[in-house]
Amino acid sequence: MLRKNKITELFNIKYPLVQAGMIWASGWKLASAVSNAGGLGIIGAGSMYPEVLKEHIQKCKSATKYPFGVNIPMLYPNIDKLLQIIIDEKVKIIFTSAGNPKTYTSFLKEHGITVVHVVSSVKFALKAQEAGVDAVVAEGFEAGGHNGRDETTTFTLIPMVKEKIAIPLIAAGGIATGRGMLAALVLGADGVQIGSRFVASEEASSHPRFKQKIVESKEGDTQLTLKELAPVRLLKNKFYNDIQALYKKTPTIEELKKLLGRARAKKGMFEGDLEEGELEIGQVAGLIHEIKPAAKIVEEIITDFDNSRNQLASNLFTF
Repeated sequence: MLRKNKITELFNIKYPLVQAGMIWASGWKLASAVSNAGGLGIIGAGSMYPEVLKEHIQKCKSATKYPFGVNIPMLYPNIDKLLQIIIDEKVKIIFTSAGNPKTYTSFLKEHGITVVHVVSSVKFALKAQEAGVDAVVAEGFEAGGHNGRDETTTFTLIPMVKEKIAIPLIAAGGIATGRGMLAALVLGADGVQIGSRFVASEEASSHPRFKQKIVESKEGDTQLTLKELAPVRLLKNKFYNDIQALYKKTPTIEELKKLLGRARAKKGMFEGDLEEGELEIGQVAGLIHEIKPAAKIVEEIITDFDNSRNQLASNLFTF
């Protein structure tokens, strides 16, 4: 059993474990399942129209009595409408990403909302703290989806951020097991955010073919690419190979944008097109071997955490 710490107290949850708000995977079913299991479930609003987000929030409130949050990429074109829905529906926790935290943090906190911002560097962690956020998620290079440009790994990023900030720190990127969770806490994190493992859950809204592709993946099957647009980690498929072929011709930004087109992530992750779709997932996919209920995933992570902690304590050297 984990003792209370900064993250469990901040969110009023049982375990310092946050499910990432991933586009096309994190609807109300997954968020409520994780919250019911003792973590913090997150609805990923990045792929939702305002009315769709409202429906997911209302269904999540009906499915769990425990806290949950919403993740909003700040580059979303209808962000003002999304934020108004969150305020109207009295959601108490927001994770912001892909933008300047100064833009909305004060406004959200005036409405009694706990604000967490996702960062990929010490510089942006300090800016988020200065903006007044309640905590930061520091996400390493291993993570799936859109990533930081500096390619700093989680193992390096967490202690560097911990050294510079005073607010609670959540580690993300490359964490899918209790052992990984323990390592993140040893490095200085107060909790973890886990994405890829929950994509391959029964409740995730990602397409079954995409989930199965994750289960079948191995080390080296993902790659960070499209750095000139927005760095993104993908499973290798025909679309990825098309990107690599284009790179051999030294493409312009316009040529890369033309190849990417629109709705690639939806096509792959939500509609299940494993050839032409964008399949966003983290390096840790190589450790995911089975599609399971979210509650079972949480249970296994916590059990593995406890067992690993006890094993570590018994194996430590004494000097």
